[in-house]
Amino acid sequence: MKSINKEFYVGVFVIIGLLCAGYLTVVLGGVPMFNPKGYTLYAYFTSVSGLKNGAGIEMAGVEIGNVSEIILDKERLEAKVALRINQGVQLSEDSIASVKTAGIIGEKYISISPGGSDIMLEDKEAFSNTESALDIESMVRKFIFKDDN
Repeated sequence: MKSINKEFYVGVFVIIGLLCAGYLTVVLGGVPMFNPKGYTLYAYFTSVSGLKNGAGIEMAGVEIGNVSEIILDKERLEAKVALRINQGVQLSEDSIASVKTAGIIGEKYISISPGGSDIMLEDKEAFSNTESALDIESMVRKFIFKDDN
């Protein structure tokens, strides 16, 4: 009887350990467990260099969503970014979506500048105004190899 009791407690301890490991994997890995409530908007950029799926979307320094997908639009030959916006956040049709960098060499994220229009973007609509990522490498190359002519 005593060995069954020890085996039971060891089994319970192992199960609790696995549940804790699974929880940490989900939380630290940023794995969405359920479909987040909200809606999807699209933005087209000439360059999204360094932007990754799951990157944050901020407005006035507050996170309002995340990037759910980045693909190449074959018709426009631009990057098409799907933005998952949290429920309750309304964005006007003249809002501007910009790719920004957190710090000097930090991660890329999307910054939304609010517009003044009374017409709000609906699910599956696209931003008409976007600003692509600043490519520091090309700027440095132009500065270094600049012609004096």
